[in-house]
Amino acid sequence: MQRYRILHRTYYNFPAEIRLEPHALRLRPRESHELRIESSTLAITPPATLRWHRDVEDNSVAIATFEASTSQLLIESEVIIRHSNQAPLDFLVDEDAVHYPFVYSAEDRVVLSPYLDADEPGDDDLLAKWVAALWKPGESIQTYALLQRLNLRIQQQLTYQLREEPGVQSVEQTLKLGTGSCRDSASLFMQAARRLGLAARFVSGYLQTPPSTVDFGATHAWAEVYLPGAGWKGFDPSSGEIVGSKHIAVAVARLPESVPPVSGAYLGPPGATLDVGVWVSKA
Repeated sequence: MQRYRILHRTYYNFPAEIRLEPHALRLRPRESHELRIESSTLAITPPATLRWHRDVEDNSVAIATFEASTSQLLIESEVIIRHSNQAPLDFLVDEDAVHYPFVYSAEDRVVLSPYLDADEPGDDDLLAKWVAALWKPGESIQTYALLQRLNLRIQQQLTYQLREEPGVQSVEQTLKLGTGSCRDSASLFMQAARRLGLAARFVSGYLQTPPSTVDFGATHAWAEVYLPGAGWKGFDPSSGEIVGSKHIAVAVARLPESVPPVSGAYLGPPGATLDVGVWVSKA
């Protein structure tokens, strides 16, 4: 078991006094068998009224509403968690799903259908050809081995690129450029898995990294695939690793753009600047 302290600061500076519209905050980690929250605080300036709810994906979301006008917005989340996923490979897949290809049960497909829909716009042939190179019909392979092959293929073929601008590249852009952020790699993994007939979803969260003078942890993104008997299992194509104790999930979604950590709008002149700092340290 490992304890982590997560500090996430989001700071907006506006060009003049503005009025803030309601903001949605997805900053609280998803509790599970492996992850428990010991404490959580959320400080916001100017003062905000918070209304918490669980969205359709069971993510914890706080809606912040504001009364006062302001020229700055500071959101600071501090969470201490206990993480016990020390053996991420310790799982069993149902016998019918051990080898690829397999078919989800009719009951599971009803629930999983949104995560099976490969609806990525763009060059369909490009993605189809790329996925076809991963597995040839008739090849005998375990499902996990195929997913790890996909994980490593993305890690080896893409050059990681830190992108500060919001949004996710299309799969077509990522394949043609050969570069992408963790969000782009996760989106490619998710769409490729769906093309293989596997239910996949996008995950946003945090990554604990060894401390250094320039790196104290980061927001991060990866993908999960539903394996009968094992449940949703995470794969991080940025590193080529299966998701383990260094990964702290905050929100999951069918589409990457559905789960930004902070989203909202304001009424006022354009020109806002954003500064984000994330620290993930052992507690």
